[in-house]
Amino acid sequence: MLQKLIIIGSGPAAWTCAIYAGRANLQPVVYEGAITEENRLRGTLPLGQLNLTTEVENFPGFPKGIAGPELMVRMREQATELAGATVVTEDITEVDLSRRPFVLSDSTGQKVETHALVIAMGASANYLGLESEARFKNNGVSACAVCDGALPRFRNKALIVVGGGDSAAEEGDYLSKFASTLYLVHRRDKLRASVAMTQRILSNAKIKPVWNSVIEEVLGNDSQGMTGVRIKNVQTMEMRTIDAAGMFVAIGHTPNTAFLKNQVACDAKGYIILKEGFRTLTSVEGVFAAGDVADATYRQAITASGMGCKAALDAERWLAEKGIH
Repeated sequence: MLQKLIIIGSGPAAWTCAIYAGRANLQPVVYEGAITEENRLRGTLPLGQLNLTTEVENFPGFPKGIAGPELMVRMREQATELAGATVVTEDITEVDLSRRPFVLSDSTGQKVETHALVIAMGASANYLGLESEARFKNNGVSACAVCDGALPRFRNKALIVVGGGDSAAEEGDYLSKFASTLYLVHRRDKLRASVAMTQRILSNAKIKPVWNSVIEEVLGNDSQGMTGVRIKNVQTMEMRTIDAAGMFVAIGHTPNTAFLKNQVACDAKGYIILKEGFRTLTSVEGVFAAGDVADATYRQAITASGMGCKAALDAERWLAEKGIH
């Protein structure tokens, strides 16, 4: 069946786009992703990364905060019940953007055609890959300081940031507002961050660099969550333990754009390039991008939602220009 608009994704960008598109009578179809072990490991299960977050305290309209899964379920319900979006719980595995209408293939092998496409697949945070790290993810281990750093479990506690680039420096600088002490663990003897960020973080009295070191194990228990880490000095092989209430991994994100197979222009890191400033147009006419898949800077639920709104409006106007109603 030929669709007016298909949205690929399951986070704030996708659901906000579906709400606006549905209200515009575009009958959007949302491919929210399949429930598979591969998607679980990548953090791309339905409802996105916020579904793995405990408390969200910085999304407007919830003065007492809201659980991440509850927020995502509400968004999904609003898209389906109020806006009439159709949801398909499968992955889009291939796209052919050389044809019009576009042809998409899902994880069951079924093909579907669409006049317009919004890509809102997000970006998966890179983690260290430790079994102990996975055990305490969202129970002390996080990849987003702005999302989680102000939570009560981290306030006035020792915290750890892993990484050495600008992201790690920015995360550390932000977390120092809440931490009693912040340990910056980096495998080299100097940061890769910009000179300005390096000076800022190393001059912060709360921040203690742990050079030439890597995380060997995240420590903790079921009742308290994470309680510390075991680290190894890569030069001396010496092991030591640091007590800490949280570990923030800041070693980058990977945008979920591999399935596009270079049919849409992306930057060197894989983020979709937007053609016109604040709009959501991509290099392919009729294809729009929203959320973290096209945002390497902010990566917040509220900015993703805003981009989802813009993508719906851009798609609606483009379809109208083509005489598709």
